[in-house]
Amino acid sequence: MINRDLLCELAADYGVALNAAALDKFERYAALLVEWNQKMNLTAITDPLGITVKHFADSVAAVPLLPEKQGLSVIDVGTGAGFPGIPFAIVRPDIRLTLLDSLNKRLIFLEEVCRELDIPVQRIHARAEEGGRKPELREQFDVATARAVAGLPVLLEYCLPFVKVGGRFVALKGPDSDDEHRASAAALTKLGGKTADVHKLLLPKTPREGLEQQERRIFVFEKTKQTPSAYPRASAKIAKVPL
Repeated sequence: MINRDLLCELAADYGVALNAAALDKFERYAALLVEWNQKMNLTAITDPLGITVKHFADSVAAVPLLPEKQGLSVIDVGTGAGFPGIPFAIVRPDIRLTLLDSLNKRLIFLEEVCRELDIPVQRIHARAEEGGRKPELREQFDVATARAVAGLPVLLEYCLPFVKVGGRFVALKGPDSDDEHRASAAALTKLGGKTADVHKLLLPKTPREGLEQQERRIFVFEKTKQTPSAYPRASAKIAKVPL
C-alpha cells in the first residue's frame, strides 16, 4: 500500500535507517489504519502518499531526538491513531511504550495494531490531566511525546507531569508554533522544565517531485525538577487560564 522505497528515503534524510522488518510493520500499520478508519474517525489522511509522508515520515523524524538509553520508557499523550508512539517503537523495538488516550475506541484499534505488529504496549484510557495525577504514571517516564494535541503552554501542563526529572518531553508541531513556544516560558518555569532544543525542519527534507515541502517544528524540553503537586489542573482551568 505505501511506497516502501520512498519511506526508506525519507527516513534516511533524518538519519533513520529502516530495515525490511520495520517496513513490513509500517505497511501493515497503514493497511489497518485505512481499514479501521472506515469504521471510526481516526484520521483525515488515508491516501498512501499522505500516510507515508504526513504520518510515518513526520513521526520518524523525531526518533533521533530520543535518548539512546536501552529500554527507554515512552508515553504518547493523546496518541489518537498512534502517532508518533507506534512509529517510535517500530524504529526502536527496545522502547517500552505506553499509549494514553481519552477515547477507548481508539485504544481498541491500537490494541489490534500493536498485536499485529508484535509491539508490547501499555494502553491507558484516561484524559491527560487525569493520568498526570496518577501515582503509577506521574514522573515515571523517560520521555513523553505528543503530536497535534494542543498549544504548547497547555501541552506542557498535560505532558511534563509524566516525565522523570532528567527526562524529556518531545513535542511535534507545525510552523505556527513559534509564538506558542515564546508564550510557554512561564509554564516551563512553573512545571519544572526548560527548552533543550528546537528543531526546524522541512517535510520532506529534500525536494521531491510531486511532494510539497512543509515546515515542521520539534521541541525538546528537559525536566529539570519535580512538577509541583498543583499541576496538572482540571482541563477546564487549563484551557481557560493557560500557564
